[in-house]
Amino acid sequence: MSPLFRSRSRPGFARDVRGAVAVEFALLAPLLLIFYFGMAELTQAMMAQRRLFHATSLIGDMAAQNGQINQTRVDDIYNISLAVMKPFPASPMRLCLYSVVSDSKGKDTVAWVSPKNSPTSCPAAATVVTNVPESVLPAGSSVVISSTTYDYTPAISLKDTKFTFHRTYYLRPRRTETVEWSKT
Repeated sequence: MSPLFRSRSRPGFARDVRGAVAVEFALLAPLLLIFYFGMAELTQAMMAQRRLFHATSLIGDMAAQNGQINQTRVDDIYNISLAVMKPFPASPMRLCLYSVVSDSKGKDTVAWVSPKNSPTSCPAAATVVTNVPESVLPAGSSVVISSTTYDYTPAISLKDTKFTFHRTYYLRPRRTETVEWSKT
């Protein structure tokens, strides 16, 4: 008798395991791909956030090292911070650099301000601010504040998703009591 007609010697359809691995792979492959691309995107977002934090620290540190600062110097500092953000696009980055001076009674006033790409958290000059901690700015001293915001848009997204990273650093002037604004 031919092997096709011997039904008792062959395993039944229910016990046939050929192709089970292919079915398992077909079920798990989409999940593994989503996990892989999600982790890659998370890594990119974390890198952008880290670069933003470094750029914020850098602009504050470079401004605090000056006794006097002007718009040309601030623009140079901003250009350096935009270079720190590479390979991420610089256009979603909003920067604000300003000096706050506290009088002998502890009233904190913005001495000068220099925004770039119109940040929303940038105060106007001569404004009284209340958001600087007293431990950072005691009465009779000054501080340089650098604040940045970055809108990170994932490369792979199903909707118009973006994450906004924000960082603020407070740095004391290094060479003088205050960093003065120069018009030249």
